[in-house]
Amino acid sequence: MMEDKKVNIAIIGLGFGAEFIPIYQRHPNANMYAICQRNAEKLNQVGDAFGIEKRYTDYDELLNDPAVDAVHINTPIPDHAGQALKALRAGKHVACTVPMATSVEDCRRIVEAVQETGLTYMMMETVVYAREFLFMKELYDKGELGKLQFIKASHQQDMDGWPNYWPGLPPMHYATHCVGPVLGITRGEAEYVSCFGSGTIRQELHAHYNSPFAVETAHIKFRNSDLSAHVYRSLFDTARQYRESFEVYGSKKAVEWPLIEGRPLVVHTAKRPEPEIPEEMECPDYAHLLPEAIQRFTTKGVYDEDEHQHLSFTQGAGHGGSHPHLVHEFVSSLVENRQPFPNARQSANITCVGILAHESAMKGGEIVQLPDFTFLKD
Repeated sequence: MMEDKKVNIAIIGLGFGAEFIPIYQRHPNANMYAICQRNAEKLNQVGDAFGIEKRYTDYDELLNDPAVDAVHINTPIPDHAGQALKALRAGKHVACTVPMATSVEDCRRIVEAVQETGLTYMMMETVVYAREFLFMKELYDKGELGKLQFIKASHQQDMDGWPNYWPGLPPMHYATHCVGPVLGITRGEAEYVSCFGSGTIRQELHAHYNSPFAVETAHIKFRNSDLSAHVYRSLFDTARQYRESFEVYGSKKAVEWPLIEGRPLVVHTAKRPEPEIPEEMECPDYAHLLPEAIQRFTTKGVYDEDEHQHLSFTQGAGHGGSHPHLVHEFVSSLVENRQPFPNARQSANITCVGILAHESAMKGGEIVQLPDFTFLKD
């Protein structure tokens, strides 16, 4: 019986990663089996708080544990690809926070490892499970948008003060939050991308990545489709409240993101009298799509109290209630022996759009093709 199957989950990285522990603990098909953190004090603090007995400070030791079925990686961006590859080669399924990797070649390695092992890989992109995306996807699937004509998205954030590898990061190197939804609504694929840089960040930030741009703005051409999308990103020296926006324009209806966080969506309906075309709409929650035991986590989580707020969670407005949906999609795909969304190829397509968009910007907007390994088989 599917409902009796349990997947032993190990979480790697316990900053942002701790947000997922109580969700796995309550999911009917998951066993929150182990946690891993290099800092033993932090490891034991989290383990004690959530009652988790299996604890590892060494990732390789965790991968040698035959009881681990799947790992959920929540470590710094530069570690994602290497840790995902290690897990796949050790026979573990992988869920990994964004992005998949920082190079096209590492994306290729992960896709090939999934092909070779038959294991599951899912990039845990929050926006494609946020309530706003689920609302627009529902309208699209029901035909209420009509023919989809254009899509755009943005991710703007002030990264000053963030540690380690963040200073000077090229905007499009971390573009999954805006690329994911524009491709995800139709389950489409990017065929090629063209991107321009705009403005200049402070001189002291240039050297980290040899990247000068304050803003990068890209156009994405969809494969086997008449659609294109527009996405833009900024990380430094650009005045803007945190925004992860996603907007769709159809022949019957369009949905636009509010300009100020916390305001309602705006739905435009064609052929009405001009003043009646737009209407503000509070986005519904989609907890009803989840097992009852984890429905509460679309609106509440570990970081409900101010002193526990992880910066990405605070700035990300709770990630749109996406965390339990991500857990449910990953666990369900393993229990049902099916591909998750996004799977390895889809994750590579989404991630490589950003990597190649920056390459395009550095070449003055030159068109760059997405590699074949990022396409689903026709």
